[in-house]
Amino acid sequence: MTTSRRLAAIFVADVAGYSRLMSVDEEGTLNRLKAHRQELLDPKIEERRGRIVKTTGDGLLVEFASVVDAVRCAVEVQRGMVDRDVDLPEDCRIRFRIGINLADVIAEGADIFGDGVNIASRLEALAEPGGLCISGTVHDHIGNRLPYLFGDLGERDLKNIARPVHAYSFSTAAIASLPPVFVQKPRKAATDRARQRRTVAHRSAPHLSIVVLPFTNLSGDPEQEYFADAITDDLTTDLSRIQDSFVISRNTAFTYKGKPFHVKRLGRELGVRYVLEGSVRRHAEQVQLNVQLIDAATGAHVWADRFDTYRVDLSKSQNEITSGLANTLHFQLVEAVGRKVDKQYPVNLNARDLLARGWAWFYRPVSAAQLQEAERTFEQALEMDPASVDARAGLATTLLSARVVGVGSWYPSRCEQLLLEALERDSNHVRSLLALGWLRRLQDQHLESRIMLEKAIALDPNLTPAMVQLGFTLLYLGDPKAALRHFQKAIALSPRDPNQHWFHNGLGICHLVMGDLDQAIECLMKARASNPRIYEFPLWLAAAFGLKGESESAIEALVDFHELQPGLTSIAKLRASRDSSWFFDSIPQAAAIVTGLRLAGLPET
Repeated sequence: MTTSRRLAAIFVADVAGYSRLMSVDEEGTLNRLKAHRQELLDPKIEERRGRIVKTTGDGLLVEFASVVDAVRCAVEVQRGMVDRDVDLPEDCRIRFRIGINLADVIAEGADIFGDGVNIASRLEALAEPGGLCISGTVHDHIGNRLPYLFGDLGERDLKNIARPVHAYSFSTAAIASLPPVFVQKPRKAATDRARQRRTVAHRSAPHLSIVVLPFTNLSGDPEQEYFADAITDDLTTDLSRIQDSFVISRNTAFTYKGKPFHVKRLGRELGVRYVLEGSVRRHAEQVQLNVQLIDAATGAHVWADRFDTYRVDLSKSQNEITSGLANTLHFQLVEAVGRKVDKQYPVNLNARDLLARGWAWFYRPVSAAQLQEAERTFEQALEMDPASVDARAGLATTLLSARVVGVGSWYPSRCEQLLLEALERDSNHVRSLLALGWLRRLQDQHLESRIMLEKAIALDPNLTPAMVQLGFTLLYLGDPKAALRHFQKAIALSPRDPNQHWFHNGLGICHLVMGDLDQAIECLMKARASNPRIYEFPLWLAAAFGLKGESESAIEALVDFHELQPGLTSIAKLRASRDSSWFFDSIPQAAAIVTGLRLAGLPET
């Protein structure tokens, strides 16, 4: 699915104190909220030519072509709410907060994204219950077109927004002083169209869309309550860094804390395809974390796992657990999305479906067939959407992987062109930075490779493939000790990575060139066990056994190597081979490995 940009007035509304209202009277709150939507909000939005982009359990996101219409609609909704719920005590009434911003947004299908949407959401949080808050841009554009007097809140620092935003408020008291509003009854055809738009919006929810529900504390220990909430917060943040992900905000997720829910209904309300839930339980000094990933459309469990730590290590373990969980979930989500695309849309795939399928193929264990299928799928996605940054990054990354494992032909100029075009469109596109850093190392531009990879990691601190590539780059720069730390961190963050053989391979090479032969052998054997089809693993093992003087094991490793690469029967042929010359020409400590291969019995010529 193609993306585009357009200027829009963004209207975000949320129910003030929704969790408290639900805890007091869940059924009554839901019924009254539904009535307010049907009798006031939706008709007013339609009257002022707004489009409901999405709804959550307690709020909604609306797009207007006119900023004047957006502000007028907000004021009229809030004035209409003054005359509703009047038979209830003040603390039991439903009251909305509304935030409005005017900005350039990214549109994909029925959804809109970008900083402009985020700013509107942050402004909503500044509004009084029953009031609204607008940005300075909105205030400047409406000028004297509307008879409303806004209070100046000055420059405000908003969470996760780089620059302060000038804000203006319209208070609850000022709104209450306005004349009553008239609400037009919605026409049936218009209502049907609105319902159809909401249905389409749900169907077109991003493939990697998820809500992280608050983890349940099963131990009754308040200390684990804080830990459970912190895990939920950190996971929400870490998952939001995944490219193309759509993660429901923490504030909305926490409205479901401690309440029963129906997974399918929750998925429809929040517009997500997956739900993550979990629990924390303490047994003596041990703390156990259980997690489940659920398909919101079917209610089926996609994946489940358990993590254990000790109470004294809670604060130390928190980052490790959440980062590791985020990486594991990334792969599980990508694989689940790929299976769903194959099952639901086997023939009529759009570009977004093809991207999901391409990444699902790419993240499977490396093989010639797997890489060829990923390449073919990304080529189709790019053909269908020639402007796609993600398709360029996916195709280039697949070509790079094929180069490393010796599959197909190598076209570095095509790979470079794809990545430069992608970064020209989005200079902070993490996957493109990762792939370009990888390519620059293969081109012997090691310092530029390091810069690109460090930038990718700065943008996504949990990007384990970038850590692995940076580890190899540091090896090429002659710093195996620094490289070692990156491989170790990648293994810690993604212990179930389907391609973790590359992690152990890098770690093994570091130990090998540093002379730590026992550790090198252990790591390289893990790499070979994880994927016995990669020819270089038994080659490095032969060198390690040769240096250690274990000739029988060295010979066995060479036999395994020659079964995978029967033509590379000497050190000279290794140096001349396209697939292995890069190692001997680039790594400063390669001489020690050559010595090991000689001792293992590999002839010079």
